Parts: sequence; C-alpha cells; structure tokens
Amino acid sequence: MNLYSPATLRYLKEKYGFRLTKSLGQNFLQDPSVIREMIDGSEISGEDLVIEIGPGIGVLTEAAAEAAGYVVSVEVDERLLPILEETLQDCGNVEIICQDILKTDLNSLIRQKREEHGITGKTRIIGNLPYYITTPIVMKLLEEQVEADSITIMMQKEVADRMKAAPGEKDCGAITAAVQYYCQVSQVARVPKEAFHPRPKVDSAILHLKIRPTRAVSVKDEKLFFDCVRAAFGQRRKTLCNALSAGLGRTKDEIRTVLGAAGIEESRRGETLSMEEFAAIANEMAETIDGR
Repeated sequence: MNLYSPATLRYLKEKYGFRLTKSLGQNFLQDPSVIREMIDGSEISGEDLVIEIGPGIGVLTEAAAEAAGYVVSVEVDERLLPILEETLQDCGNVEIICQDILKTDLNSLIRQKREEHGITGKTRIIGNLPYYITTPIVMKLLEEQVEADSITIMMQKEVADRMKAAPGEKDCGAITAAVQYYCQVSQVARVPKEAFHPRPKVDSAILHLKIRPTRAVSVKDEKLFFDCVRAAFGQRRKTLCNALSAGLGRTKDEIRTVLGAAGIEESRRGETLSMEEFAAIANEMAETIDGR
C-alpha cells in the first residue's frame, strides 16, 4: 500500500468513515523525500527503540520500522487505530498505544519496552507534531527528563526558528533558552506546506534535538534560572533591569546590584543575552538576594 498517495488516503477515509479533525491538528505527510530526511536526521539504527508521537496513517511509522529495532507509536485519536492496523500490518516490530502523549509516563514506557524487546541501542523520539501543542509536548519531554538520546520532530517553521535562534536574533525568546538549556539544536530540513494533506497555511521544519548529558550551563536554582528567562522576555521592549524587576517582583535597586555583580549592563534587552549570562544573573540573584 502506497501511504504517500492521495488516492490511498481517500480510500482509507472512505473505508473507515474517517474525517480529519481540525482540533487535533491532523495534517498528513505525503512526500517520501521528507520522510527520508526525517529518518536520516534522527540517526535511527537497527538496535534502537523509537517512540513516535502521532503516527497519523503510519507513513513515518513504516519508515521508522524499517530502520529501528522496535517502534512504539502513541496516538490519541482512537479512530485511527483500525487504519493503522491495516497500513502497518506488514510491520512486525511496531506497537500502537492509544494515549494522550501529554498524559503518558514516557520514562516508564521506555524502560518497559527496552526490557521487553531487548533493546541495546539508543532511544529516539520522532513525530510530526500538531502545531497547537508543539511547545507543550517538547517542554514535557525536556522538563520530565525523558530517557531518550534525541528528539527529531516536525513543527511549524516559526516555532522551529524560535527554538534554534541564537542570542541577538529577532526570533530569540524564552523557548529558545528553555530548549537549548537541555539540548543541542540543529535543523534537518525545511518542509513546504505542499508536502501535507490537507495543506496547512504555513511551512514546517524538522529539528533534531540532541539531549545534552549535562545541562548547557550550571545553575544553583533551575526554577530561578527559568524565572529570570521568562521575566526578561515577558516585556521585550523594556530594558533588562525593568523587565526583571517587573517579572520577578524585585526592586530596581536589587536588580541593579545583581546585574552589576554579574557584569551585565542594565540597559540591555533579554534577547541579547547568552545562556551563560542568564545563568550568571540567576546564580548572582540566588546569592545576593536570596542568600543561597
């Protein structure tokens, strides 16, 4: 069965009475070159466990099954289960789990499947993510310290641009620091909207997030570090001193003391700061203000 063919998708929709649900962000890939780029970019090997988020009708799943030792696909839409049973019937190393990825204990799932199937390689997470929940999914994976080596995902290009931005770039924001704190980020490919059915209004991009064995910077209080990041970007037009004061509920004099000790000009903007500078601010604040 050619899963890339529009005729196949029409056949499956008619056979199973399936209708695309806009609220679930269902846009199915129909370009084999994009699938190949995604599989290659994820660096999957024959000894690896793959966790796929949102298999759709199984286009990416089928390709992952050819490359990996075992594939577990997590799909929230139970209407797709009989379709996947048909499209993946020749894939003996694929398991479909009907769950909401945001409510799934991924680490328990990964440990269980690695043990059950004798996986000796790495754990790779892949997926074509719905635009509307891309950031919550990525942050769940990172904040819960998912036991995986990499995350290779397709998302709206605008979101990808923010995740991979460098300090000083216009796309740099709180999500930039959050993702790069946990991962080394690289872009695998840009994907035009014409590669999907139905066609979305914007282009997409595939990012490869290689999870760092240790965090990008050393911080004394991780929560305080991210509080500083969010405050700095919360009111982008304000100077760093004013933004941190408003966002953290501290006086400007307190913030000036912290910035001075960290060697950072109070007139700068949050988007110009490096990860190391955010860490310096948070660590100095922990000592100077909170006495930790």
